[in-house]
Amino acid sequence: MGTFHRSGGAPRRTNENAKLIITTIVAMVFGFFIGITLPSVSFTKMNLPSGLISSLDVSLSRGGRSPEDFGSRHFPKIFVPTNPRGAELLPPGIIVAESDFYLRRLWGEPSEDLKKKPKYLVTFTVGFEQRNNINAAVKKFSEDFQILLFHYDGRTTEWDQFEWSKNAIHISAKKQTKWWYAKRFLHPDVVSAYEYIFIWDEDLGVEHFNAERYIELVKKHGLEISQPGLEPNNGLTWEMTKRRGDRDVHKETQEKPGWCSDPHLPPCAAFVEIMAPVFSREAWRCVWHMIQNDLVHGWGLDFALRRCVEPAHEKIGVVDSQWIIHQVIPSLGSQGESEKGKTPWQGVRERCRNEWTMFQNRVAEADKEYMEQQKVKE
Repeated sequence: MGTFHRSGGAPRRTNENAKLIITTIVAMVFGFFIGITLPSVSFTKMNLPSGLISSLDVSLSRGGRSPEDFGSRHFPKIFVPTNPRGAELLPPGIIVAESDFYLRRLWGEPSEDLKKKPKYLVTFTVGFEQRNNINAAVKKFSEDFQILLFHYDGRTTEWDQFEWSKNAIHISAKKQTKWWYAKRFLHPDVVSAYEYIFIWDEDLGVEHFNAERYIELVKKHGLEISQPGLEPNNGLTWEMTKRRGDRDVHKETQEKPGWCSDPHLPPCAAFVEIMAPVFSREAWRCVWHMIQNDLVHGWGLDFALRRCVEPAHEKIGVVDSQWIIHQVIPSLGSQGESEKGKTPWQGVRERCRNEWTMFQNRVAEADKEYMEQQKVKE
């Protein structure tokens, strides 16, 4: 009997082992098919904390792609020497070399962010003490003009008392000048979206100024670099930049005897001051490169602007019929410090004069170096 039970149990155990093997194989096959279908499962349906679901997860689930499609896939070896410097390894179609100051939403379709794109850029370098003057000036510019404020006193949030300030761009760095800001934040590739760039002081009266009309006249007379005429009876100014009451625009003038050996050269022509210049984007691309990093006051730059347009005596001018008043508020001097017995204002003015000399010397040296290089090539 005992032998019968032992010999009768062997087939039963064999059947059980076969079932186990078959079950294991089926489970492995089923698991394999589950595994290869996992990449198409929507990440957004997983019960994970929202903080763990990245924007990449969401975009992948919508497109039915796996992370490997973006991270591990092979891409062609690329080198395009004509790409912008540093971007030679990228396909030209993905490169965005220029930018702007358009404010965008954090939601919705990017193509629907902007109801209207400003065509011109207006910058003021400001302190909060001049808020009322700037408020009056900004109101002269329509929605076609993007407003950008550079804050030299560090006070930005207080400007929100003005409704327009909420749509303006605010950049703050204490005790800096507008040319310091311009060199660092107005790179030509950043402002290329704007046809004209206004780089203005904060102490300008604009009662007689109309921005739309100004643009019309600049375009009509082909001015690449310009400024509004200045009230002749208010503060010191060059003859070239004084307003004339009998015309819309002038491009030349008569200065003191001996000041202009050539009537087509500054300060009798091809000349505007640095308090309220307006540049076309093409002219600004040249001017920006001429601004020196360490010479922050811009003195001497006005005499060199003619290098950036040709013929300069035709493309630089003053718009007389849209004129401004220079209020001559020495706010910049208060940003200096007393040093070596000099008041803050004296120290600032001395540096202005020194920078003018330094800039002239650098231009002359650069000209000399260029001419010597040309001789070597010949």
